[in-house]
Amino acid sequence: MSDLTSPLGYKPPPLSRKTAPVGMILASVLVALAALVVLWVVVVDDPHGGEPVAVAEIEDGGGPVQREDVTVVGVKSGSGEILPSVSEPAPEDAIETVDVPQDTPAAAPRTIATAPDPDLLEETAFGALPKVSASGLRPLDAYARPVPSFVGTAPKIAVVIGGLGLSQTGTQEALRLLPPDVTLGFAPYGSSLDRWVAKAREGGHELLLQIPMEPYDYPDNDPGPHTLLTTLDKERNRERLHWLLGRISLYVGVQTYMGARFTAEGPALEPVIAEIARRGLLFVDEGSSSRSTADQVAATRAAPFAKADLIIDAIPSEADITGRLTQLEQIARSRGFAVGTASALPVTVREVAEWARTLDARGITLVPISATQAMAARP
Repeated sequence: MSDLTSPLGYKPPPLSRKTAPVGMILASVLVALAALVVLWVVVVDDPHGGEPVAVAEIEDGGGPVQREDVTVVGVKSGSGEILPSVSEPAPEDAIETVDVPQDTPAAAPRTIATAPDPDLLEETAFGALPKVSASGLRPLDAYARPVPSFVGTAPKIAVVIGGLGLSQTGTQEALRLLPPDVTLGFAPYGSSLDRWVAKAREGGHELLLQIPMEPYDYPDNDPGPHTLLTTLDKERNRERLHWLLGRISLYVGVQTYMGARFTAEGPALEPVIAEIARRGLLFVDEGSSSRSTADQVAATRAAPFAKADLIIDAIPSEADITGRLTQLEQIARSRGFAVGTASALPVTVREVAEWARTLDARGITLVPISATQAMAARP
């Protein structure tokens, strides 16, 4: 029946429509999502999801943990020293000792000889000269300043300040300002040398004796009496060397003074280094000549030897000294250690003293010249 054939005023009943079960569909989706979430939490988020789980009973310790039951241990970097924790200090009897492997041997007691050892002296016509004792102890070892073990593998620098003993005021100022790890070189011509040597040792300094040697422009440039010369035979130079060695005591070795020509002549230098090594002393080349053969001669004699990498005050001005000290730091960081020499000029002493106070903050350790022997021996 259509609108044209149906009686007027008659409305046929509407066609029936099937209603989709929307509620049921929505509920099914929510249930599926919930199931996926549960599966993800149980299996995926837990790396051990789905594995068997064992539950063990944990017995009560019988009360709260007491402070005295806890051991707090701290280790000082680069050392084997055990320290309490800074943030949570522990009682002394609660500190546990832990063995920490060391890359350096344990330090000797921090004592330094202030009087000559009779066993290390030989009486001669030139006075008491250093020698190796009957037990094999060398002056280099007996009079060396101990290096603490906690310096570890930090870059190290040895600084030698020479010319001590020539100026009373300059020597006194150097002893007042320079830290103990700076090595002091004494000239053989100063007055009151024994008094200044005693004060230097009381201050903890390691000492060298400066040996004047022939420069290229000798005699126009004369280092002083008893200078070792290439024109003298080895016996005459040995006599001069003995006179020089008898001027002071308590030193670990000798340092060249001038000597560009003498150190370039192997035949003249060889008996000198041999005599110094025989007496248990260190030979230090101040580094002023690029022609020096001292390192080669020392190697053939297996003599204790050190050579300066640079002269700190070649130009004695604050700016240049600062620049050279910076160079020393760079050498030490790249090689592990460096050696610098200088004179006891007022500007040098002030700059080195100020620089030395800042080294710890930059992770660099100042060491005496004898410490270079252990460092050079490392592979």
